Amino acid sequence: MPYRSGGPKVLAIVLAGGEGKRLMPLTADRAKPAVPFGGQYRLIDFALSNVVNSGCLKVVVLTQYKSHSLDRHVTKTWRMPTMLGHYVAPIPAQQRRGKSWYLGSADAIFQSLNTIHDERPDIVIVVGADHVYRMDFSQMIQQHVETGAGVTVAAIRQPIAMSDQFGVIEVDPAEPRRIAAFREKPKETSGLPDAPDEIFASMGNYVFDADVLERAVTEDHHREGSKHDMGGDIVPAFVATGDAWAYDFKDNVVPGATDRDRGYWRDVGTIDSYYEAHMDLTSIHPIFNLYNEAWPIFTDPGIHPPAKFVHGDTGGFGGALNSMVSPGVVVSGSRVDNSVLSPRVFVRSYATVNDSVLLDGVRVGRHAQVRRAIIDKNVVVPEGTTIGVDHEHDLARGFVVTESGITVVGKEQEVRP
Repeated sequence: MPYRSGGPKVLAIVLAGGEGKRLMPLTADRAKPAVPFGGQYRLIDFALSNVVNSGCLKVVVLTQYKSHSLDRHVTKTWRMPTMLGHYVAPIPAQQRRGKSWYLGSADAIFQSLNTIHDERPDIVIVVGADHVYRMDFSQMIQQHVETGAGVTVAAIRQPIAMSDQFGVIEVDPAEPRRIAAFREKPKETSGLPDAPDEIFASMGNYVFDADVLERAVTEDHHREGSKHDMGGDIVPAFVATGDAWAYDFKDNVVPGATDRDRGYWRDVGTIDSYYEAHMDLTSIHPIFNLYNEAWPIFTDPGIHPPAKFVHGDTGGFGGALNSMVSPGVVVSGSRVDNSVLSPRVFVRSYATVNDSVLLDGVRVGRHAQVRRAIIDKNVVVPEGTTIGVDHEHDLARGFVVTESGITVVGKEQEVRP
């Protein structure tokens, strides 16, 4: 059960200052945690929903790059009863400790230590803002308290062949939760004591005693040569003293989880992973289940009419199959397959949309074809236009095409026929 009263006082810090270069052009005009996801959500909604569902109701969100839409979303959406002392507060970089902006995730916390001083918590959880998953942090906090760890790092099991894609946690065989080494994307590593073909990958979530975290980021601030990064500098410092422990994500029990989506976690840091995470949502039995009412993902869906499927101008039926369709969408005499349509998308007669993600306000004209594409907000696809059909043509029009063949059209980008 989520942690409530009678235990340590907890403050949650959500690191939401990421620039998200690998998600360009989706991050050309917004911070990475503000990128829309799953129709009506923002990426940050998943981290904040996990924190709040876990009973951690004092939350600060540290922002920096292109944070206007992120700050606006958090301020409008994440309102909690202040009478009970609950809040979600966005805090932009303020140069409180000098004339530099945040130099890394650890420096962001160092420059925001006033939030810890003001709240005086016993425990601080530090959470990334750009992963898609469900997690009850109260269970991780419980392990942290029981072990007396300096830092507890959330770890997810991954195939050992994928070790070069993650920050890898190597554990002590004699004490399988104690971290023996923390290595960044190693080409070779040792497997887990109970599963030699698996590794622990860091999820970017941490639990600290508040005074321990303050001391760690302060020492790191003065450490010459540090990159001031939580995973790259803070955790290795605890590993060196034998005071870092791993929390195995497979032990986390979330109410309402299904066998299919239990243990799901996606780092959507690239266009391809962002696209694949959307495709995970569209199957009959989704790999990530947004319909779990026992552990809801909260957001502000906006004020939109219901979605509508109507006859086209010549009598053709509008329909969507294996797709997620948000409020305000109109599919008129056209066909949508294996796609995610965000609010206010309009697909006109004879158009086809396949294996694609259309963000808020996209308009698809008559006879247009959209295939394996991500189209950002308010883009108008003219009549008869193709996107994702001819990659050379896509590149010539200034679109992004990934190595796996996903075409991306930026926010409000002009689409020429």
